[in-house]
Amino acid sequence: MDLEATEMAVRSALLQVGAAALSELLRFPAPSADQRTLPCDCGHRANYRELRTKPVLTVVGKVEISRPYYLCSDCHIGQFPTDVELDIEHTEFSPGVRRMQAVVGQDAPFDHGRRQLKLLANLEVTTKAVERTAEAIGEDIAAHEKVAIQRAMQLDLPIVIGKPVPFLYVQMDGTGVSVVNKETLGRVGKTEGQPAHTREVKLGCVFTQSSWDEEGYPIRDPDSTTYTGAIETAEEFGKRIYLEAWKRGWSRAEKKVVMGDGAEWIWNLAEPYFPGAIQIVDLYHARQHLWELARKLYPNDQVKQKAWIKVHQRRLLDKGKIEKLVGALRAIDTDNPEVAEKLRTEADYFEKNAERMRYPKFRRQHLFVGSGVIEAGCKTVIGSRLKQSGMFWTVRGANAIIALRCCNLNGQFEDYWEARRPAA
Repeated sequence: MDLEATEMAVRSALLQVGAAALSELLRFPAPSADQRTLPCDCGHRANYRELRTKPVLTVVGKVEISRPYYLCSDCHIGQFPTDVELDIEHTEFSPGVRRMQAVVGQDAPFDHGRRQLKLLANLEVTTKAVERTAEAIGEDIAAHEKVAIQRAMQLDLPIVIGKPVPFLYVQMDGTGVSVVNKETLGRVGKTEGQPAHTREVKLGCVFTQSSWDEEGYPIRDPDSTTYTGAIETAEEFGKRIYLEAWKRGWSRAEKKVVMGDGAEWIWNLAEPYFPGAIQIVDLYHARQHLWELARKLYPNDQVKQKAWIKVHQRRLLDKGKIEKLVGALRAIDTDNPEVAEKLRTEADYFEKNAERMRYPKFRRQHLFVGSGVIEAGCKTVIGSRLKQSGMFWTVRGANAIIALRCCNLNGQFEDYWEARRPAA
């Protein structure tokens, strides 16, 4: 016996039986005499005309739905109230199939999702159908988020009840996503004289910490990380990450921490949206600045680079002696204009972020000093889905998938799916 062929044949037969049964179940009768008119949006009444059929792809295959059709004689707009009730208005896919398309569409390229639906559910859909459905659901999630953000800005915030949170972290970062040409018109690229080819996704995450290990290093609470992000201005993103932090218990946090790299937009958001929070520049990002400087000072000489790093990183930066580090950088004399400019830039960078680089002080409080969570999030949430080879997005499409993906990774998609339709 070829077991795989047999089980696939049995599955196919069962799906055919299920589709036939579902078609019978969805064969609605003509309305009774007292239900043959309905209110129309134009203010008049729509009258029952006939039963009409509609093919719909469901999780058991294609079915035919027969339902009443109403037409308004004044505005000539027809109605299918059953379509609204069954959540199939203006679509050829059942709610169950659309849910599947959303899940596979946020997880992998749309064509891969199409093949997954065929393999795992024996459903024949087009790549474009997966794309359109996933983006439509993502746009709806994003629209709900915008409403929630607007309410938050009016101080109409949800009341979050629960135990105090010992440590709550907000981390922010940005990552570029390739977009179609129309999305970069008038934007300057990273290379001088070249147009931009990407748009920055601003991504934020919120997570909690309740303990630390025997050596005093912090331990992130399992499954405590949630994400939010979009291609938008820093001002818009500030409202977004503020709401996410609030929902996660910002008001109940005993210690509040905002972390990021040296990007100016991050720290421009920290003070107005998270006043009083401890601000920490990612230690590893700060170390990278020193390494870049070491390579400029001693090109092609790794021995001198490591010796310079040993003094300036291990003895100054890692020990939080930022003022001494700044003084050491400003004291370096060079005839190379490029190196001199780099020294000035880096000295300014460390001077500006001095209070955010007191790493021994932070470690004594058992705080994280690295923003690895958000950096991993940029790869997991954005990179693995939106930055694959050959992908070019519109801002609308990218934001829809980001919203859908964050919702799913945050474990909130099923709640959204259940609550998306008003109660009958």
